[in-house]
Amino acid sequence: MGKHTTKKKASADKLAKSNSRNSQLSDQSPKCDADTSVFIDEAQKRKEEGNKLFQRRDYQRALIQYERAINILPKSHPDVAYLHSNMAACYMQMGPSEYRRAVHECDLALEVSPKYTKALLKRARCYEFLGRLDFANRDVDRVLNLEPNNLTALEISERIKPHLEKEVELNDKLVVVSQKNGDVVKEKPKKKETQKIKEVCVEREKEKCNNIDKEGDKCKNENNNVEKCKSAVKDVAVTEKPPKAYKLVFGEDIRWGHIPAGATLSKVREIISSKYPGLTSFLIKYRDNEGDLVTITTAEELKLAEESAGPQGSVRLYISEGNFIDDNETINEEHASPKETYSENENYKLVVDDWIVEFAKLFKNHVGVSSDSCLDFHEMGMKLYFEAVEDTVTCEEAQKFFKVAQGKFQEMAALAFFNWGNIHMSQARKRLRLAEEDEMAQIRVREAYEWAREEYIKAGERYTESLNVKPDFYEGYFAIALEKFEHAKLCWNYAINSKIDLEKSCIEVLEMFNKAEDSIEKGTAVWEEMERRETKETPKVNKGNLVNPDMSCQINVLWGAMLYERSIVEFKLGLENWE
Repeated sequence: MGKHTTKKKASADKLAKSNSRNSQLSDQSPKCDADTSVFIDEAQKRKEEGNKLFQRRDYQRALIQYERAINILPKSHPDVAYLHSNMAACYMQMGPSEYRRAVHECDLALEVSPKYTKALLKRARCYEFLGRLDFANRDVDRVLNLEPNNLTALEISERIKPHLEKEVELNDKLVVVSQKNGDVVKEKPKKKETQKIKEVCVEREKEKCNNIDKEGDKCKNENNNVEKCKSAVKDVAVTEKPPKAYKLVFGEDIRWGHIPAGATLSKVREIISSKYPGLTSFLIKYRDNEGDLVTITTAEELKLAEESAGPQGSVRLYISEGNFIDDNETINEEHASPKETYSENENYKLVVDDWIVEFAKLFKNHVGVSSDSCLDFHEMGMKLYFEAVEDTVTCEEAQKFFKVAQGKFQEMAALAFFNWGNIHMSQARKRLRLAEEDEMAQIRVREAYEWAREEYIKAGERYTESLNVKPDFYEGYFAIALEKFEHAKLCWNYAINSKIDLEKSCIEVLEMFNKAEDSIEKGTAVWEEMERRETKETPKVNKGNLVNPDMSCQINVLWGAMLYERSIVEFKLGLENWE
């Protein structure tokens, strides 16, 4: 019994320890999950920002965002492959010079997700442009094994396979030619062997002729056969020129190209197209002895390019994108006469099918126009347009829209005069800067005062015109009040500083204050009326939403400032009602 209890205690201790470990792990796991979730959320934001920059074609900044997202995420996270693929797309959009970096990014994406078809297709496109068609074909095959109906992969495969077959055929021909050239080079120093071949061929032909009846005609055939054998031996002894190696330079991409001797310009262009499948239209140039790049347009210029390289140096052909125009074709087209073009088909006659004539008649009757004279489609279109507009304008439903448009244009005109007056008000507030000891200070102050008064008067005229255009334009009333208020302050301050008779100037100042108060009262009345009208038209809307508190505050502030300045003037004049 005692042993049994000790076992129970040991097992209980183990359970307690395991529970404590589990509790520690459970305490730590939420922290880890919380940290990773924070990082994943941050990486998601970076990814979305990179996608937006990619759509705006800001590829440099998009690359930075994608790279930051990759650095935050765990290496095994599925978004890492997506981000590397997006970086590859950025490099592809930046131009052919960045295609190798795009291939590297696709490699990194495929390390995380080997079956990521988008990365495989992007890498295949890059390999296709870089001329590595075998690698491109390998990636396309992998995509088709995963997704047999992938349209992009099928399109790339159809575009690559013809060029691959041409390269295989070209390589086979080069191998055969190189083998022949090797045999011929061995035969050149051994003149005795060629003589032996001639003797053997002649003896064989003689043996054949001895087996045939000795007739005169057969002897002639014998001589002919002997001559044929001699000519065949001569043909074997003649050496074929090996294809010459050219350096094809396209920007920073330099490749070797083997061009057969005496190849035409079209053949050279076919070889260059097989080396650079991504090029559709291009120009071929060479560097002459003076260092200038000359465009090759004829076979003679191609020979000049070979001669400019010298006996030991390799020929460099510089390739650039552009539309190629063959000089021979253009010359032939210019000098070709109409008689030459139709010389082969002198008895050729043009015949129009009957169904075309019948369809033309049907079309003319359906449209209702006469095709016998030249059609003025612009005149017809304007006529139909005016008829449609006239029908629309004269209807009753259009009148309410005209009234709305009239009010909008009226408001725009009043607003234009209002802004025009604001410009004069801003000019009138110009400050005058005077030096401490300026003898002409009084004259300059007088000139500035008169100029400011003229600007205030012009501003008042513009505000008045805005009210003439739109009588219920309450902003115009408030603007006139502000203009009179500032104008009165200017006159009063100038009168005090100039020490002129205040009784004469105070009359004008008080009149301006009176006009300002009248304008504020009228503007307030118009504004309150418009508010009441809006509340009636929309009774269900909360009244607090319709009333503009900012406008009422502005009105009260302007009115209070005006009364305060007027009380100062009346106090200095000794009037009793200044309070």
